[in-house]
Amino acid sequence: MAASEGSSNGSVSGVPLSSSTDSTPAIAQFQYSAILDHLIGDKRQIKELNPTIMGGLPTPQKSDEQKMIERGMESCAFKAALACVGGFVLGGAFGVFTAGIDTNVGFDPKDPMRTPTAREVLKDMGQRGMSYAKNFAIVGAMFSCTECLIESHRGKSDWKNAVYSGCVTGGAIGFRAGLKAGVLGCGGFAAFSAAIEYYLR
Repeated sequence: MAASEGSSNGSVSGVPLSSSTDSTPAIAQFQYSAILDHLIGDKRQIKELNPTIMGGLPTPQKSDEQKMIERGMESCAFKAALACVGGFVLGGAFGVFTAGIDTNVGFDPKDPMRTPTAREVLKDMGQRGMSYAKNFAIVGAMFSCTECLIESHRGKSDWKNAVYSGCVTGGAIGFRAGLKAGVLGCGGFAAFSAAIEYYLR
């Protein structure tokens, strides 16, 4: 009777206990290996980083026309033209403003006692505004173009580009009045550009 009870305890449904305990680590190791194969092994599925799947906004592919427009907007010619137009508008507004607060606008030096008419005052304001607009447009175009060329040549976008561009622009403008004026213009524009870049960055 005891022998029969021992034999029944040693086996469950005809399967020995030793064989079941030996197969458990093997099954666990097989499952672990299968999981690794699907995660980092040869069976790993490579998924595309699609923003719609990842929960982000969809980004449609750009057409050839859009790429051409972007290349044109990033070109040095477009930046110089944009700076020229902006400088023209800013210079004109600044010239009209300075002429408006100048008490000598419209006065004739030959007859200082005569009161100028409104037409003469507006004419002088327009002339001063146009003069300032031209100067600002030239300076803006030169600065923007030289900065773009220097940035393309260096392959970096930092504060040094503005300093070099300011030196070139100031030197080119000052050299019309001589070598000393060119050197002073180079140093002055470079220092002003460095101060602006330091403030902006």
